[in-house]
Amino acid sequence: MDRRLMAEAHRARLAFVATVCLGVFSGILIIGQSYLLSQIIASAFLEQAVLSQLGPLLIILLAIILLRGITQSVATWTAAEVAIRIKHDLRKELIEHIVKLGPAFTQQERSGELTITATDGIETLDGFFRDYLPALFTSLLVPLAILFVALSLDLLTFIVLLLTGPLIIIFMVLIGMVAAAYSNTRYAQLSQMSAHFLDVMQGLLTLKLFNRSKAQIETIRRITDHYRESTMNVLRVAFLSAFMLEFMATISVAVVAVEIGLRLLNGGIEFQQALFLLVIAPEFYLPLRQLGARFHTGRDSAAAADRIYAILNTPLPQQSGDQSIHDIQRIEFAHVSHAYADGNRPALDDVSFTIERGEHVAIVGATGSGKSTIINLLLGFIQPTEGQIRIHDGDNVHELHALDIVTWRQQMAWVPQRSYLFNKTIADNICIGNPDATAEQIAQAAESAAAHTFIQEFPHGYQTLVDENGARLSGGQAQRIVLARMFLRNVPIYIFDEATSSLDRENEALVQKNLRQHTQGSIVINVAHRLNTITQADKILVLDGGRIIESGTHNDLIQAQGAYFHLLQAYGETTHDGA
Repeated sequence: MDRRLMAEAHRARLAFVATVCLGVFSGILIIGQSYLLSQIIASAFLEQAVLSQLGPLLIILLAIILLRGITQSVATWTAAEVAIRIKHDLRKELIEHIVKLGPAFTQQERSGELTITATDGIETLDGFFRDYLPALFTSLLVPLAILFVALSLDLLTFIVLLLTGPLIIIFMVLIGMVAAAYSNTRYAQLSQMSAHFLDVMQGLLTLKLFNRSKAQIETIRRITDHYRESTMNVLRVAFLSAFMLEFMATISVAVVAVEIGLRLLNGGIEFQQALFLLVIAPEFYLPLRQLGARFHTGRDSAAAADRIYAILNTPLPQQSGDQSIHDIQRIEFAHVSHAYADGNRPALDDVSFTIERGEHVAIVGATGSGKSTIINLLLGFIQPTEGQIRIHDGDNVHELHALDIVTWRQQMAWVPQRSYLFNKTIADNICIGNPDATAEQIAQAAESAAAHTFIQEFPHGYQTLVDENGARLSGGQAQRIVLARMFLRNVPIYIFDEATSSLDRENEALVQKNLRQHTQGSIVINVAHRLNTITQADKILVLDGGRIIESGTHNDLIQAQGAYFHLLQAYGETTHDGA
């Protein structure tokens, strides 16, 4: 039994307790049913009792059978309730945890693998809570009750049951060890197959352009063949397990029947007592057989749980402060360092700089120099390994980790290089910047982002659906809609990551002009790859290997002919003033 999953039963404690109690009560009814059946048969064949004499016993027997059916039906319903509630709560907790982990976590994971964990992975737990867990308690309590009854009636039968029952459990554990390995392998391959398939679908256009679609078909066929083989291995073990459990149960019942039959012939046991023990013997092994049949469901659930809890146990960024801010005047990085992969992959090394309110700062550098890490630190997605990030709020100074993260992010507008458009209308996608914006404000924001004209050309205008990730739009159109989101926000901090990279020169110039007007008096941070877009910045920070190696204005850095000058040459940019 997976203790982590067992602990989840508290989410539906009453329904779970009801399921176990109903299962035990059903087992007690089986004992009563067997006893009445043996009494009726003994009275009818040995005492020659007539129907009128057996009538009350038959009515009670019928009532027990009906009550047992009702009990099992209610137990099935309560078990389903347990599974539904736990899956709902666990899926909600998993998704909320992934959201709290933020892009710093999801960018290191395969989206298909995360999707299969939140969907099929959670659904796999259904069998554990609906079938396996109730069977586990039933297989423990019902056989114990039968053993107690057998001990009070016949010591030899009690010993036979006591010795043969654990044999079924031993075989189940031995086979289960093999099943666990196969189940873990199978689930890992399912995650890999799902993740790869989604990656292929997302990159289908590129595969077609480079004529690599057939190669990917072969790759998918190979992955699915491995998954099929793993599934067949699990099924082989399942069938072997079922055969062994049925075989052991049959042999055990036969042993009980033989020892009772021999003593009955020799007069060592009464007929009614012997018949009762013989009828109840299969019921002793039935819960164990049912547990064995559902054991593989439990193993599959445990394999899925490994991945679920691996995500849930991933520590959240240490952003638990409760301080709020109202008047941001300066952002200060003081000897900040950060390393990924548990400190094994350095990204920033002793970085210090300040940004004053109203200042436009550009951050440039080669790929992997640490630009994105600075942005992730500012957004609170990751925390510094060393050093401090201070926020000057009027006359007060706060460390970033002491601020309430929701309040802090409300002070910022971030336009990443690859923003996401949801499968909603254009107006809905723009409104993400300000959910309370009016139609006039949305249109004005789109006008500032040079998007109003092409939006009006669509048959449904702002009510046009853009499809998943803006599939109906060009790259430039999608980027202008994302910029329109930003124009709906009036905040003290703006962060741009090559926000106009997909625009033509004319639209880019118009948008850049509107951006300067909209962000006037705010802190503006621009992560630049196209260096000719940041020549008017008040300060340019040049990163290399996680360190700031140069800083200054465009003209100062050009005259110094250092790293910034060589970056301009490497990117083929002009180097004169105003480039």
